[in-house]
Amino acid sequence: MRHDPSHDVRRRRVLIGRAAQLAELTGALDRAAAGAAGTVLVSGDAGVGKTHLVTALAGAARARGCAVLLGQCAELGESVPYLPLADALWTAARADGPEAGAVRAALDARPVLGRLLPDGDGDGGPGPAPELGQQQLFGAVLGLLAELGRERPVLLVLEDLHWADRSTRHLLTFLSRVLQRERVCLVGTYRSDDLHRRHPLRPVVAELLRLPNVSGVELRPFGPGETAEYLAALAGGTAPVTAELVERVHGRSEGNAFYAGELFSAESTGEDLPAGLADLLLSRVERLSDAAQRVVRAAAVAGRRIDDELVRRVSGLDEAAAGEALREVVSHQLLVPNGSGYSFRHALLREAVYADLLPGERSRLHADFARLLAEAPEGRRGSAAELAHHSLAAHDLPAAFAASVRAGREAGRLGAPAEAFEHFDRALELWDRVPDADALAGTDRMQLSLAAVRASAQAGEARRAVSRLRRLLDLADPADVRLGVRIREHLATYLGDIDEDDEAQAVARAAARMLPPEPPTAERAAALATYARTLLYTDPDGEMPEIAERALAEARATGAADAEASLLVTLGIHRESREADASVADLFARARDLALAGDNLPVALRAAFHYARTRFDRGDLAGAARAAEEGVKLTLDNGLGLSAFGTVLRSLRYLIRYTTGDWDEAARLADMFAVQVVRPPEAQVSAYALFVEVARGTDAVEERLRWIRPLWGRDILLAYMAGGLAAEHALWNGDPDTAAGHVDRLVRQMYPYETGIIRIAATGLWAQADIAARARAAGDEDAVRAAAEAGDDLLRRARHAAATTWDGHPRAWLGLEGHAWLARAEAERRRLDGDSDPEPWRRSAELFTYGDPQGGFVYEVARSRWRLAAALAESGDREAAAREWRSAVAIAERLGAAPLLSALRDLGARARLDAGRAAPGPSAAPGPFAALTVREREVLSLVAEGRNNREIAAALFISPKTASVHVSNILAKLNVTSRTQAAAVAHRNGLR
Repeated sequence: MRHDPSHDVRRRRVLIGRAAQLAELTGALDRAAAGAAGTVLVSGDAGVGKTHLVTALAGAARARGCAVLLGQCAELGESVPYLPLADALWTAARADGPEAGAVRAALDARPVLGRLLPDGDGDGGPGPAPELGQQQLFGAVLGLLAELGRERPVLLVLEDLHWADRSTRHLLTFLSRVLQRERVCLVGTYRSDDLHRRHPLRPVVAELLRLPNVSGVELRPFGPGETAEYLAALAGGTAPVTAELVERVHGRSEGNAFYAGELFSAESTGEDLPAGLADLLLSRVERLSDAAQRVVRAAAVAGRRIDDELVRRVSGLDEAAAGEALREVVSHQLLVPNGSGYSFRHALLREAVYADLLPGERSRLHADFARLLAEAPEGRRGSAAELAHHSLAAHDLPAAFAASVRAGREAGRLGAPAEAFEHFDRALELWDRVPDADALAGTDRMQLSLAAVRASAQAGEARRAVSRLRRLLDLADPADVRLGVRIREHLATYLGDIDEDDEAQAVARAAARMLPPEPPTAERAAALATYARTLLYTDPDGEMPEIAERALAEARATGAADAEASLLVTLGIHRESREADASVADLFARARDLALAGDNLPVALRAAFHYARTRFDRGDLAGAARAAEEGVKLTLDNGLGLSAFGTVLRSLRYLIRYTTGDWDEAARLADMFAVQVVRPPEAQVSAYALFVEVARGTDAVEERLRWIRPLWGRDILLAYMAGGLAAEHALWNGDPDTAAGHVDRLVRQMYPYETGIIRIAATGLWAQADIAARARAAGDEDAVRAAAEAGDDLLRRARHAAATTWDGHPRAWLGLEGHAWLARAEAERRRLDGDSDPEPWRRSAELFTYGDPQGGFVYEVARSRWRLAAALAESGDREAAAREWRSAVAIAERLGAAPLLSALRDLGARARLDAGRAAPGPSAAPGPFAALTVREREVLSLVAEGRNNREIAAALFISPKTASVHVSNILAKLNVTSRTQAAAVAHRNGLR
């Protein structure tokens, strides 16, 4: 056997012309090690050296003590979900090294990931709620990476993403978005020359590269100098590399490292070079013995995993001959050991061998693999998808059909709905071409079609699911009433998901009326439950309560626990808007417990959220905190911490801490709320952190708003939270005009019945009151009138939202916080007119306590007491004002509410409410002000601002007559004859 010098250089892993790219990758790895997770996408043509580069990175990562997880996609990957992740976990768990035990322990703690592995429980699944399966799996992956990252930085490499299945592409997008502070560096490679205009990876790459923590590294072909350096390294000093050889190899390889190595190898052995590059690759195979060539051809058909036993049997060799042939192939570096099997040294080798097979030869080899896979025990992860692939390539349609159905069910259990749909869809395409399809599938065509529709919807393709269900309605047997009901139930649900509410309600109504009321049936209870839910927000005839109660009775009579739990949630939400019934929380609790008993996680989590929220709305903050913690634990225990349910429950937990004044814990919880966001759902979560950040006046506010602001127009909840808090931020910074602008845009976006308008209106009234005060000081009566008109509009909106539901009914229940904000709005409207009556502010402060003088909405109690103290001081009751002032200061200091504390200290100084403040004597002031008292210096400062006596009195909470006396004394002590001269003295001597 001839010696191939290129083998030596590959073993030495020489890296030519990639220093800058490796530096960029190691930089990302170092940033991840420091707690700034990131993703790097490495692109380049096939053979340009992507694997060589990431192999060097993996070596550098191991030298730094990192855990390294390497996974690779394969051409079969579109059929087998999460293939590179499974390979990465499987390899890492079986490897030697300190991280292997940690990976195994992390996998043992997350059974949903264990099911991905080749020896995993293929018949298991993430739970009885397949629509949550992908969320569970994604959460488990994130948890595993975060857990490993706590011990050592993690490098996760997913190679050949151009072959990635759709679920893997979703996982890549998910991890790139949510990895923020975890010590994880994610690297993906793909062939840029394969990304044609409609390639599914193309939009994913475009989307990811817009993320702030994702970067791209492009590998270009070698230049002539790099090719020369590469060939010299390959030669290793065994033979001179002439300029003519370099020119010849570089010209033919066009700088492609893999081709250059193959060409150099052929040149160095004195072989005649074939004309085409594919022929060049095949020439290496043709130098093998017949037995070795049979092994290579079988391996090319095997697909993603080359199992030596399967290859031996397909190649027709006995064990000894197959072993000798494999050794020959490995020695020629065509196959390399990979875990418990083998893989081609480069995918281009496999592609060339596979393309060279004769059609009949290819079909026969696929048929042999299909036969062996069919004989293997079921349950091995991915075996059904492989069997379907080989059977279809072998034109064995019945086997391909049955395997596709099984693969679809397996993908569904694994939380890969996109792949489940693809498998079911392929089976439906084959249905008419397969005899006894019902028996092979274990179901009828309509049920398989419904399974495909459900998978499509779970994969986020609700519109496609709606389109298919509409066609299924036309195809269904009208005599099969139960099937018609089931189709319509699904259709109504998915129509609601795409906001086709009127059609959803009409379809749900039709489904409910198709089944007779007697005898009660579980099917009718479920149909009525779906109909009741469509009536929740659009019920022109007021029929929802009667329908829901009737459905509830039927659900209980027939043991339809899922329908009963769903109905209890729907009834609870409805009653909240109609009845001031404190027992409504019990409905949500019963729904939660019933759903949990039936393992119905979607309904259980929906009920858990509403149970905690109802406690919160009714001022039971301790009960709400317990309920929120239980709800969050429920999501985490089921791997759903990052699902929609997990997100809203964690956000509610944060709000409860913010409300009760536990701001340090709230800030800790907000560490999960990323600042750099690019989609509305992420920005919604991020906006919650603004509550404490704005109230504390931290530097993080501006950066978070900068990321969130471009997304305001795309989501009303985001606009409500971020826009409202941006208005507060502007007010604390003395910019009421900007605050008023935020509020004006918000109230025009929101529905008039949304109770959130009350808080926004109160903030807007704060801005208009400040604007009016400034206008009065300037004598601008037109601006005062404009502020009053804007204030009247805001108060009208707040009162309307507090009193009226979405359908025009009187609102029976507003919630304690809603009443408190309405009182705040009323008080601000009085302040806008210059009214210093303390009672509106006293009412606001009392309502924000939620009946607990030491508790309630702590921060808002303090803000109300700030205004109450000012009103009391202005009305002359300094003792009461000082009492309220001290209470507000104590709260602000405990919370670290710097903007409020600054405002309180300013009020305390102007109104002399701080009894503990030492008042310096006249001698404390230098120069011309030595004879002035502290109060006279305060008055002079306002004179210098151009204020008249009435304005000075308002600012210092004294009467205009007292202000006049102070001004006269100042003129006499400064020996000047006018206010203008006194102001000049103040300016010259730097009085502030």
